[in-house]
Formats: sequence, structure tokens, C-alpha cells
Amino acid sequence: MTPAELSRTVLDAVCRAVDAGELDVAAPERVTLTEPGPGGCGDFATNVALRLARPAARPPLYVADILRARLLDADGVRDVVVTGPGFLNISLRARDDLLTGLVREIRARGTEYGYGDALAGRTVVLRVPYEVRAEVVADAVARLVATQGGRTEIEHGEPVTLRPVPAPEDPAPLGPDAARWALLHPAPHDRPRITADHLVQRETNPLFRIRYAHARVRALLRNAHDLGFSAEPGELGFADHAGTGEPASEAHFDSADRASHSAPHPLQTPLADHPRILRAAATTHAPDRLARHLLTVTDALLPLLPDVLPVGEEKPGVAHRARLALAEAAGAVLAGGLSLLGIDAPEHL
Repeated sequence: MTPAELSRTVLDAVCRAVDAGELDVAAPERVTLTEPGPGGCGDFATNVALRLARPAARPPLYVADILRARLLDADGVRDVVVTGPGFLNISLRARDDLLTGLVREIRARGTEYGYGDALAGRTVVLRVPYEVRAEVVADAVARLVATQGGRTEIEHGEPVTLRPVPAPEDPAPLGPDAARWALLHPAPHDRPRITADHLVQRETNPLFRIRYAHARVRALLRNAHDLGFSAEPGELGFADHAGTGEPASEAHFDSADRASHSAPHPLQTPLADHPRILRAAATTHAPDRLARHLLTVTDALLPLLPDVLPVGEEKPGVAHRARLALAEAAGAVLAGGLSLLGIDAPEHL
């Protein structure tokens, strides 16, 4: 079950509770899922019960208990725990199935994964000063607003509605990509650094790290094609046995292997969170949120890359195809995110 499917499942639980007369409230247009917070558990959490409590004239815990009972009957849901004032913490039946479904969804939508309709039919008017950083931020905001179905009008003059801290000097000598990153990565209230550090091709340079990860993914896809195999979403936790290209049986795994197999991959949460980040960046006019998110995806992706291709005499197997598909999905998120920031995502680096 993908995050989008789970969101629809929770919304369906709300609608069924309303239809059954258990809740007297209008169902929301969408349900937001997040990673469980402190004291939470499971794969995802939602505050939908707290949102519905006041219009339903019921305590949040009462609403949460009603929705919990409905969700426990849903396909793919293993358990639901109510924590705090009424948060629903949802555990899914198979983590691998969740990641596989997520990878399939991203590969199907490509660089448009995460686009939504949160601003559909709305026109966002940005009034900015005649200053290079304000112009660049406004351009990125317009791109983000478009991902949520809205349109943007950029104007100049008072009263200004978007005024990031200006750049201390002209960023043009950095080149278009590094200049945009230097202006967009810091939060609007932080002064950007216009230094040659943005051009250094080392892992200490955040922009280089993101673009390097994307270029590595593209290279892996080319190399896999040369080796005669392609990406196919599936299980990541079972290594190929004796280089045969076949999954090893569980008998060949010790307890550490089993723990690793049952745990979610580090990429699962940031990939699942991408639609929420795009929506938040668009609605709060904060492209820096997307820039930081791309770094989170990158840092979860880089450790995967050395294990994607077979080594030595090892034959490509189901695990290699699954890892390649996961890397391809993460690469699509990086390419799409960089494009929204107006930055090139190179095929070669």
C-alpha cells in the first residue's frame, strides 16, 4: 500500500463512519500522513481525528477510537494505535509491499511524482522588490505552485509580500545552477553565502552531492542495460544466493539479516514524504524546504548505490533489479526537485 493509497483508506474510514451515523461531520477533502512523532509508532501517523473532533462536537479520543475500528478492517493495515490526544499511528502489513508500491508509483509518474491539487483554481500573487534573490525565490515559488494546480502572478512594488534577505553580492559569477542553489537553499530569513564553496566538487558541497547522486543513478541504469537487466520493483532484503541470481532462502540468514530485512529502507520515509514537502513548499512559499528535502533523499540514496550492480562473477538477480528500481525512483525525485528549483540534473558528472 502506497502513502497515497493509505491516505484514501483513512478518508474512506471517515466516510464510512459518517454514513453509519457514528460521526456527524463533513469528510475532509484529503488526509495528511506523516512519520510518527515522539511517542508514536508504526509506519505512518495522522491527526485526522483531532481535526474532526471540534466540528463533530466529540472528544478527539472518541473520534480516534471510531476511526481505529474502521481502519483495522482495511486491507493492508496490520494495526492502529491511538497515542497522545488522538493521533492515529498506522502499521502496515508488509513493509516491502509498501516500498514496492511506492517505487512503482514514482516510476509511473516520473519527475511529476508528488504533484497534487492543493492550490487548484487559485492564483497566488507575489509582490517582490527589484532584487536578484527575491526574483529567484519568486520564480521557484511559481514553479512549486504549479505542481499543486495553481498559478502565480509576480508583481513589483509595495506592499511587498515576499522579501527574502538580499544576497550580499552578485551571485552571477557562480554560474546559473550554483547561483540559484546559493539563493534558494537558505531559509528566506537567512543571508545567503555567495562563495566559491558552491563550486567545489566534493561531498561537503550539498549541491554537488545531489547532482552526483542523480548522475550515479543514470550511470547505473546505463550499466545495467549493458549487463542485460533492467529495473523491477521488488524485495530488497534477500541477497542473491551463491551468485545464481536466485533469492536465498531464509535459512541462509542470521538474526541480524532478518532484522535488516524487516526494517524499512532509509529511502522509504523521504520518498513517501515527497508529496507533502512539495505541497508545504508551495503553500508556504518556501523553496528552501524542497532544497533541504533533496539533501535528505540524497543522503539516504548514496549508501544504496554500491550494492545495485552485481560484483565479479555474480549474476543479476531479483535483488539487483529491485535496488535498481529504488535508485531510479530516488533519481526521479532528485531530477524533479532540481528542475523545480531551476537547476540542471546532469546525466553525466
